[in-house]
Amino acid sequence: MDFLPFTRPSIDEDTIAAVGEVLRSGWITTGPKSRELEAALSAYVGGRPVRVVTSATAALEMALHIAGVQPGDEVITCPLSWVATANVILTVGATPVFVDADPVTRNIDLDKVEAAITPKTRAIIPVDLAGLPVDRDRLYDIAGRHSLRVIEDAAQSMGANWNGRAIGSFGDLVSFSFHANKNMTSGEGGCLVLNNDDEARLFEKLRLQGVTRFADGTMDVDVLGGKANMTDIAAAIGLGQLKKLDGFNVRRRELARLYFEHFDASLGCELPQADFEQSNWHMFQPLLPLANMTLSRAEFIDAMKADGIGVGVHYPAMHLFTLFRAMGFKEGDFPHAEDIGRRTVTLPLFPAMQDADVQRVCQAVSRVLRPALK
Repeated sequence: MDFLPFTRPSIDEDTIAAVGEVLRSGWITTGPKSRELEAALSAYVGGRPVRVVTSATAALEMALHIAGVQPGDEVITCPLSWVATANVILTVGATPVFVDADPVTRNIDLDKVEAAITPKTRAIIPVDLAGLPVDRDRLYDIAGRHSLRVIEDAAQSMGANWNGRAIGSFGDLVSFSFHANKNMTSGEGGCLVLNNDDEARLFEKLRLQGVTRFADGTMDVDVLGGKANMTDIAAAIGLGQLKKLDGFNVRRRELARLYFEHFDASLGCELPQADFEQSNWHMFQPLLPLANMTLSRAEFIDAMKADGIGVGVHYPAMHLFTLFRAMGFKEGDFPHAEDIGRRTVTLPLFPAMQDADVQRVCQAVSRVLRPALK
């Protein structure tokens, strides 16, 4: 049987043709397609200003600048995320303050956030791990009572919702990712949902060297910017994907339901929270029963690959990386994030999968794990 990767983007012929049109147009960098994508994304989130960039990482970093985070400030986040979430805090000269993950949702434990707030705290970066939204009601209640900005790392939750309200259609600053493995992609790319036109204008300057151009051909630079403008090639892909996003997410939920139906509960794996109303099911991630296995996680992954099934790891607890250990973080600081990070595996989940593919994955998990259980 063909190898089944843990993810694969679904790019249709219309999108491929749209990229060809951009290439033939002679205008391939930031231009009309990028503006069209921004307008379409704005409509998707209820009319809020949206600006696109080359990555969600760039969007997060610029969001920190817009929120006024400066060297010496503290920003609260969770160590169970892609390392970019904390890297951007360091990049602007601030200090990441980690809060452990909730063992059920695997998102930041909101019960522990207030204890981490100090006079230096300026913002919170919550992460919607695997597309399951953090409780926005509690999050914004905490932020409001402490006058903190919220920069939502919604990289994985495009098309998800909180109590029926689309993620990005409300709240403070919201960053989405359009990386190749996300629910919609532009190849590489991301965007930031902003609060008003002033923030949007500042974001435009930050993403392209701080430049403001005037009608008479002159320009000025009044802030330090970088270079993270999206190309029209990427935007053409994003436009094609956005049209299909809701359908993609419907299919992801169907596949996730099948995983719960076919997964062998007697193996002792911990399945993710079964949310079929709000999550966009960016990933399906059981936790392996490592304490009861004769295999390591690496050996499990190798055995699955040998059986034709791709498996990922998203994510190790980042505070145990060398960079953060050098800052004083150590094993045992955030036990839930560490446990989840050690035991998590990402199984195949993408819209083009067939129902039978889910059964195939679940059967492979059983074949690999059953003989390895103590």
